[in-house]
Amino acid sequence: MSRLTFAIPSKGRLKDQTEDFFADCGLKLRQSGGDRGYTATMQGVPDVQVLLLSASEIASGLLDGTLHFGVTGEDLLREKAQNYARQVWPLRALGFGFADMVVAVPEGWIDVETVADLEDVGHIFRARHGRRMRVATKYLNSTRRFFTEKGMTQYRLVDSAGATEAAPASGTAELIVDITTTGSTLRANALRILKDGVILKSQAQLTGSLQASWDDDALMTAKHILDVIEARRRAREKAILVGGRPLASQAEKLQADVEILGDGLVLPAELAISAANSLTNWGFGPVSVQTPEFLFLDVNQVFVDFSAALKGRE
Repeated sequence: MSRLTFAIPSKGRLKDQTEDFFADCGLKLRQSGGDRGYTATMQGVPDVQVLLLSASEIASGLLDGTLHFGVTGEDLLREKAQNYARQVWPLRALGFGFADMVVAVPEGWIDVETVADLEDVGHIFRARHGRRMRVATKYLNSTRRFFTEKGMTQYRLVDSAGATEAAPASGTAELIVDITTTGSTLRANALRILKDGVILKSQAQLTGSLQASWDDDALMTAKHILDVIEARRRAREKAILVGGRPLASQAEKLQADVEILGDGLVLPAELAISAANSLTNWGFGPVSVQTPEFLFLDVNQVFVDFSAALKGRE
């Protein structure tokens, strides 16, 4: 039997948020060896090997196939990927770990609002100084791709080893590409984001590897995890109506996104109270509004799409 290898962040807020997410789904992670351990177990899923790694290591492992599943930022995956669409498959955005990859210039560059403006200034800069403008960044590949798409030519990349946002003030670069969550650090360093300078809006992603070796056992474990996650997600968005009489015959009459569940109905949570009131007025009461913890479907489209992507690599 092949075990599914699944990596989560090993420290910091991202680790805490990942653990909270899976605990909410009933898949509680228990770290082995205490806080210093680098493996964990997942409640209710014995056939998974959970590893605690850095976000960068997780991205690399997903891209080279040494990991099956992992939680990391889309920014790292896209930066490290040679062919993102053939190496990994995004399964579910997790709603935390938000960060934007942006192009930022000094506040004093008042005439530079867009990348096109930056290109114009670049020509002037080169004529005046005999060299291209320097762009400090840790995201060399992403920056190069973005500037190529935008037709930007007047620059050279400087690999940033330290605090990227300090590069313009220290004189090691004229502008930067970096990750920001609130923009406060950029503002503190007298930098601002170009109007069209958002390269990527990233967040933590549950990601599957298309390069890993997948056998039937690993796929069944993956399906179990995804089934539970999707059932929990769906339950957060839906409500169940149960009446004193079967409600199925009234589904179309409600004129909403309604599904039949036995004698009851499933519909968006925000419509539940209004629908329950209408059904009661139509003589189907008493109608109760129930909030489910999980709603499992016969077909999990997330797993179906991932399976199709795996078959497509053959």
